[in-house]
Amino acid sequence: MESKQERVKKTESMATDRVCLIGAGSSGLAAAKVLHERGIPFDCFEKSSGIGGNWRYGNDNGWSSAYRSLHINTSRDKMAYSDFPMPDHYPDFPHHAQILAYFEAYVDHFGFRDTITFRTEVKRVAPRGDGTYDVTVAGPEGRTRTRRYAAVLVANGHHWCPKYPSFPGSFAGETMHSHHYRTPDGFEDGNVLVVGVGNSGCDIACEVSRVAARTFLSSRQGAHVIPKYLLGRPLDAWTTPLMSRFPLWFQRLTFSLLLTLARGPQSGYGFPTPSHRLLQEHPTISSDLLNLIGHGRITPKPNVEWLHGDRVRFVDGTEERIDVIVYATGYRVAFPFFEPGFMNPEGNRLPLYLHVAPPDHPNLYFIGLIQPLGAIMPLAELQSEWVADLLEGTSGLPGEAAMRRAIAREERAMNRRYVASERHTMQVDYYPYERALKRARARGRRYAPAQALRVAPAGA
Repeated sequence: MESKQERVKKTESMATDRVCLIGAGSSGLAAAKVLHERGIPFDCFEKSSGIGGNWRYGNDNGWSSAYRSLHINTSRDKMAYSDFPMPDHYPDFPHHAQILAYFEAYVDHFGFRDTITFRTEVKRVAPRGDGTYDVTVAGPEGRTRTRRYAAVLVANGHHWCPKYPSFPGSFAGETMHSHHYRTPDGFEDGNVLVVGVGNSGCDIACEVSRVAARTFLSSRQGAHVIPKYLLGRPLDAWTTPLMSRFPLWFQRLTFSLLLTLARGPQSGYGFPTPSHRLLQEHPTISSDLLNLIGHGRITPKPNVEWLHGDRVRFVDGTEERIDVIVYATGYRVAFPFFEPGFMNPEGNRLPLYLHVAPPDHPNLYFIGLIQPLGAIMPLAELQSEWVADLLEGTSGLPGEAAMRRAIAREERAMNRRYVASERHTMQVDYYPYERALKRARARGRRYAPAQALRVAPAGA
């Protein structure tokens, strides 16, 4: 008869041959599918009652930033997972409801819905010091339970924790972050200021301008505004593996010529050309913004200098009466399940080897923690394939010192290329990053004997 000590030891052993996956958004689904197909036992925990993460409009986990009119900025064919194309009847740039329907079909096609535990929040992930992790989760009834895992994959997203700017003075009107914007209802006939010229800020300014009395769009550095179509083709149809191998100056020149042919200089619409060069920032994609500026529906403004009552003063000395401020000022990268001091990003910087693996915390991996010039979903899929190799022991990682050198090299290259901003701490170019992940998978075979982590096959 089995003793209590033997039962405890057996239970702990069973727990440590499994992987914990946090999140069932677009990146978490890619990871879940790969783990499921490889036969790697795992538990996926999702806080909401359904899949889709940010793409589930009105998600009951409270973290979705989707607004009612949201369409993707990456084209349908480029955004799709590698082995599951989006339906042919979808438009080039589908609506968020179509993207969610695609995710639902993806999960059902590959048959891994039952691996996801819904309405369950990961409350705590604590390293044990031996490469395993204690994970505490809370179910819908509020009851918590803790289990030990051989590895943890984090796919909780990075567009859910709003970041607000700090301006001198105080504002008497209504303020909100773009994270909480859903529709233009309630903005009728008011003076609205949108702060930030990223994709969400531009979308919101364009939508609100159709009902507001006046709409202002403020930014610190300006932006190069790129339409969704260039010469009748989706924007990202012009980005190819071949083009990505040319020097940056050549890519910039080619893209500038295309933009000039497609829309002319943006200053001609009344939107200033920024001082930084094209491809030195994450692209601002909008086919409506410049036309609405030209129509007088949106007035560009520089950065805010101070707030006073219902007045906003800008750094150029102009002043406007404002009823509502919408801060489209980005997000903080955050992991509420980690203890303070453990993997907490400073200025949205997290030192990860190839944006996936921390050098000093084995068996902890991050999926989708990138901001690509291109689609994120196929890259999250490739990240997941690499991590699955590591879990199976068919590939490994270089030593800690080598990983830190690689991280430092990439950070220096990023600082040379991009405008200094927390927005650019996770930036990758699609095809070069894809090639880097494939090289890591191939080269990792030389490290496998020393660093393999072998989890038990499903059903073991």
